[in-house]
Amino acid sequence: MNRWLLPHGAHPSASPLLLGRALRAFADGYVAVLLPAYLIALGLSTWEVGILATATLLGSALATLAIGAWGHRFHHGHLLLGAALLMAATGFAFAASTTFWPLMLVAFVGTLNPSSGDVSLFLPLEHARIAEATEGDSRTALFARYSLMGSLLSAFGALAAAVPGWLISWTGIAMVDAMRAMFVLYGLIGLSVWALYLRLPKPHEEERRAPTPLGPSRKTVVKLAMLFSVDSFAGGLVVNSLLALWLFQRFDLSVASTGQFFFWSGLCSAASQLAAPRLARRIGLLNTMVFTHIPASICLITAAFVPSLHVALGLLVVRSLLSQMDVPARSAFVMEVVTPGERAAAASFTLVPKSLASAAAPTIGGALFAAGLLAAPLVACGTLKISYDLAIWLAFRKHRSIK
Repeated sequence: MNRWLLPHGAHPSASPLLLGRALRAFADGYVAVLLPAYLIALGLSTWEVGILATATLLGSALATLAIGAWGHRFHHGHLLLGAALLMAATGFAFAASTTFWPLMLVAFVGTLNPSSGDVSLFLPLEHARIAEATEGDSRTALFARYSLMGSLLSAFGALAAAVPGWLISWTGIAMVDAMRAMFVLYGLIGLSVWALYLRLPKPHEEERRAPTPLGPSRKTVVKLAMLFSVDSFAGGLVVNSLLALWLFQRFDLSVASTGQFFFWSGLCSAASQLAAPRLARRIGLLNTMVFTHIPASICLITAAFVPSLHVALGLLVVRSLLSQMDVPARSAFVMEVVTPGERAAAASFTLVPKSLASAAAPTIGGALFAAGLLAAPLVACGTLKISYDLAIWLAFRKHRSIK
């Protein structure tokens, strides 16, 4: 299995991280589709759906900040095990809650992810471990495998959003109860991730230096964090849960059909991860990040105005083919420009502004949808992302580590 999962030169200890990422992505994939439908079925408004999406991202941002500030005092393996148990508790608690404020508390404290990308406290911990598992071009390839597992299983997770409909037809239970069962499954997946992370090397078996807070790389990390925050705020306007809500409202698409769309778009994102390392070797990490992102944003803006469902879905699929190719290149770049001991802190401090910026955006997007301005979040998202791409290219085009 390791031969299939890992690129040449990667340490076998990375396998549980890739498998854990796959399981979490599967759960995130169906949660992003079912979350708005479940909350509306419970009687919440579209504005409250946006607030809950904001709460999940804000809570993740604060947890990630805590990892960056104090995580160096603990071993990564212990923190990952704790995060997996928190994921399990999140699923069970969300399934047991039915009113706004308990749901709000679980969304803030827990690990739910309403977006297409991973914004959880798992990310900086896993990035630091993966960066230690290999070097050079193999590092970009390993991050590509990590992103591939996320995109591929997220696609299958989106397809699993149709499971409640299947449960209703076979058992006759209510729709709310069928969707609630999927959050119980989320908790069980969290326990499975915990079992996987038990296989990670124990602290006394490792000779690597413990992570430290930011030092010599502080200026570079701050600059990257500021730029990434613009990109994340833009993406937060159209997280998958809100994009699903847009498809529900604009084209009256069903939950099952929306799940099928996210399945195919997720497969496209996964396929693009395979091309990213090869493209990065040819044109450089930075060019890969920028020159695939801009056309994706143009597709999103165009989709906001086309009257045909099929054309809109086609544009969104093309966007999926391009928009995630920067992920492994960006992850490898951040890990390359800091010292090994700073990697966990660098991952955290580049993620925190991203998470904080994206946290406010779903509330804005939900409010715009509630006001009937269905095109506005998509246009704003695409425009801001293009601005980010141009800014990061200008800031780092002469950097010695972009290739």
